[in-house]
Amino acid sequence: MSIQPPFTAVEVRRAASGFYEGHSVEIALISKGIMIALVIWALVWPANANGTLGSLNWQLLESFNSFYIIIVGLFAFFLAVIAILPQTGKRRMGREGEAPEFSNFSWFSMMFGAGLGVGLMVFATAEPLGLWGSNPLTVGQEVAPNTEEALISAYRYTFLHYGFHAWAIYVVTGLSLAYYAYTRDMPLTIRSALTPLLGRFVNGFVGHVVDVLGVVATILGVSVTIGFGVSQFIDGVYAITGSEWLMDMTGDVPKPGTVGLVAGLLCIMGLSIISAVSGVGRGVKYLSNLNLVLSLILLFTFVLFGSFLFAMTTYASALVDYIIQFVSLSFGAYGPQSADAFASGLPEAAKPLADDLIGGATNAWGSFDGFKSGLEGAAAELDDATLAAVYTAGEQGRQFGWQAGWTTFYWAWWIAFSPFVGLFLARISKGRTVREFILGCVFAPAMVCFAWMTILGATAIDLELTGGANGAIIGASNTNKLFVTLGQMIEGGLLSALTIMCVVLIMTFLVTSADSGILVMNTIMSGGDQNVGNKHKVVWGLILTAVIGTLLIAGKNNGGADPMEALKSAMIIGALPFTMVMGLMMVSLTKALYRDSARDKAGMAASEAAE
Repeated sequence: MSIQPPFTAVEVRRAASGFYEGHSVEIALISKGIMIALVIWALVWPANANGTLGSLNWQLLESFNSFYIIIVGLFAFFLAVIAILPQTGKRRMGREGEAPEFSNFSWFSMMFGAGLGVGLMVFATAEPLGLWGSNPLTVGQEVAPNTEEALISAYRYTFLHYGFHAWAIYVVTGLSLAYYAYTRDMPLTIRSALTPLLGRFVNGFVGHVVDVLGVVATILGVSVTIGFGVSQFIDGVYAITGSEWLMDMTGDVPKPGTVGLVAGLLCIMGLSIISAVSGVGRGVKYLSNLNLVLSLILLFTFVLFGSFLFAMTTYASALVDYIIQFVSLSFGAYGPQSADAFASGLPEAAKPLADDLIGGATNAWGSFDGFKSGLEGAAAELDDATLAAVYTAGEQGRQFGWQAGWTTFYWAWWIAFSPFVGLFLARISKGRTVREFILGCVFAPAMVCFAWMTILGATAIDLELTGGANGAIIGASNTNKLFVTLGQMIEGGLLSALTIMCVVLIMTFLVTSADSGILVMNTIMSGGDQNVGNKHKVVWGLILTAVIGTLLIAGKNNGGADPMEALKSAMIIGALPFTMVMGLMMVSLTKALYRDSARDKAGMAASEAAE
């Protein structure tokens, strides 16, 4: 049977003149229309937007939690297989013998800053501390929270959320785009990754839908990242200046207020737009190099003044545990627990009270003591043994609630981030082999994330375990935990200098993420053309600012709720369609690699004329 050449004639129709010259009018107008509608909704009806997004988000999680968990596990194993296989791993994304465009240092620093920079600053201490108090083992009552016994399980899930799975999500998208762009000379845009499956259909409406889904996911993924980062940026500015006008002082601890969040957002996005118009070869590259240098200074500060020996012991034990549990972590998915299933597992004395008991027994964010103290009426009169059995009966519901609210949130965040990070990784990886791309973009940054999370996070945990912090770090907001940890470690002029450096680092990470996102959105808009006009970068920068600002305000003004709730809900909703696109990308790349190997054996170049 003859081997057909691949389809490579991807055509994104672009305007020949006018405001959208060089851009796809269809993709631009649909994407902007969706985002502008979201902005108007959140601005005019903030409470309705926040409530509706939250409700829809939870409904989708109930139906698609297992889908999110399992497909991300498949991404990780898929990449491992194609990196190991010699016929696929050695393929070069570019002409044979072509040298990489960027040095290894710049390549790594750009992928690091774009992929997880802000997340590592916000969650370096917050993630391990949060998981130390709540993870599937504490939810299942196997270990007590905030104890030495809970340490390894805390890092098992820290490594899960920031390790090989997280970077595998980015690389599935990035490798697909880079492979077609540099081996088949196809446009560097999302639709190109589906050509082995869709063929000529990518040139029509289907292709527009795929690209729009990529743009929407990018905007929402970058929005969540910037939302968290701006909050931490304001925490840092407050720590330096003591400017109370930036903060909400009404709670137990000061938190960034609406005015502070909006002021920080305008500052960051203004700098991001300036950086974006300077181009990837200058603004993003220089900021990324600065990010990596400042990150190393912060890391060495914790090595010198933190609990380094405790951290390294934890690192070794946790890494072994993570590898042992890798398969179960990849595919261990939970579904929601129905009221009937809960009631069937109750002791006879408790069955008539099932409706009164289910809420507390399946609450993943509570505890057994909290469950007991919250009971009223006849439920409160049940003996401890019966209540213990009731709480055990609700374990599946607690496990599902924890997984959907924590791990699945991360998977959705990284998936929403993946059109941006994946396209950006593809943009900077021309000339790399498939194996080099996978190892460089999955294994290397994951190992750095493990070290970062352990050295910073274990220091915070050790300060709490030994009683030095006396609950101060645990009690701080997530975005302020890093600054509180520094305050427990050092003092005086060094503390002030490091706090200022952290604020600068957060700012540069935010600017890098935002301007990279702007560049990626414009690349998709222009059908893969990387030399787009600056006016559209400015427009998308303003739209991104409006989306983040209005959703932050919608969350903040909803009865004192977490200002990030509306953003997070919108992001998880927007990520789901692109998750399905990524599943098709994986199938498509499998077909492309298999067919190209067959073409190599037949002596046919991958870039020959299309079918």
